Amino acid sequence: MLSVKWLEKPEAHDFPAAADYLAMLADSATVKKVIKKLKAGPVAHRKAKDILRAARLGLLPVDNPHVAADLTKIEKGQPLSPILLVRGDFPTGVPLQIADGYHRVCASYHTDENTDIPVVIAAVSR
Repeated sequence: MLSVKWLEKPEAHDFPAAADYLAMLADSATVKKVIKKLKAGPVAHRKAKDILRAARLGLLPVDNPHVAADLTKIEKGQPLSPILLVRGDFPTGVPLQIADGYHRVCASYHTDENTDIPVVIAAVSR
């Protein structure tokens, strides 16, 4: 079983990528607030299987080009960037959003579904 190495903090380019994704789900003011929270948020750890379940997303296959690229990085011992998440709301049925790092979650899952993945989680204020 391969061991996944992780950077201590998300890379700078992860935040604009997260903003691009979130811009399809929320207005620009909300996106700016969430990105600010993600930049300031502490790193926590969650299991790959739990992230996918909470986001209600399927596992991408190992032959997905982006998952394959991340698996190659893992095999070479290169660290991956932590995942950026936006908290869901189970009473209202809103799933967790993987704002940046879906392919990294899937690659990590393929090494071990119980992999502890470093994440930053932001909540959207109502």
